[in-house]
Amino acid sequence: MAEAAGVPAHILGDALEGEARDVGKVLGAIALQVAQRNQPFRAPCVLLSGGETTVTVRGSGRGGRNVEFLLSLALTLEGHARIHAIAGDTDGVDGQEDIAGAIIAPDTLARAWELGLRPLQALLDNDGHGFFSRLGDSVITGPTLTNVNDFRAILIG
Repeated sequence: MAEAAGVPAHILGDALEGEARDVGKVLGAIALQVAQRNQPFRAPCVLLSGGETTVTVRGSGRGGRNVEFLLSLALTLEGHARIHAIAGDTDGVDGQEDIAGAIIAPDTLARAWELGLRPLQALLDNDGHGFFSRLGDSVITGPTLTNVNDFRAILIG
């Protein structure tokens, strides 16, 4: 679909594993490299990945590996003006919530701070669902009854 719109898609892998917050930092670093230096791909493009990350629960939040990934990604990107992302679970349930995942945009952190949310504290408390719910950026599909993989897309304009 992206390529039909003239935006090249690059698959980074369909079996990425590890701590969701670490994968967010790594993919964020790659996205910034593309946005700032056109390496290893030229912008505009979309970076696609899949695989099921993990979350070591340290806090008391409402968790979810896809929203933890996105919260870490948003912090890494620091509101970069040309980067958007979505992450979700194909079965419509991220962690224990009936929420598939969420989206981030360049204004995600700024909107959070305006609402009095503390993004880093939400990440440390494993409260990705609480964070994105308050922003209105949760992706809710309902149960799909199909669990293929977690899905991540990072659009670099």
